[in-house]
Amino acid sequence: MRRNSIKNTRINGEVQKELSNIIRSEIKDPRIGIMTSVTAVEVAPDLKHCKAYISVLGDDKAKADTIAGLKSAEGYIRRQLAHSINLRNTPEITFVIDESIEYGVKMSKMIDDVTKSLHESENEEADSNEDSITEE
Repeated sequence: MRRNSIKNTRINGEVQKELSNIIRSEIKDPRIGIMTSVTAVEVAPDLKHCKAYISVLGDDKAKADTIAGLKSAEGYIRRQLAHSINLRNTPEITFVIDESIEYGVKMSKMIDDVTKSLHESENEEADSNEDSITEE
């Protein structure tokens, strides 16, 4: 099975959905933040390994605590995943922090700041042009 095959894509989506449900509803670890979401999952073609990209809303300490909580509950998560998804092998899960959402928010804020400053400078130029016209 190739990495981008239809079957692998379908398995990735199913594992992502089930991981999200398990993290949201079945894990009671206080270290895992409320705003934790599974943004993507990459299951290896041999179904032995899985990378789960986790997005956490909060500071660096909240991210570190969430990853520590997920790593300590990895066995439980894997067992629950095996019960809910019928795969030949249940993959070993590696949790990775996904900062793409935060990066997107940061870039969006920077774009908004630049457009705001451009509008302000255009308004100042228009005001100065009106002042020079009224003086003549």
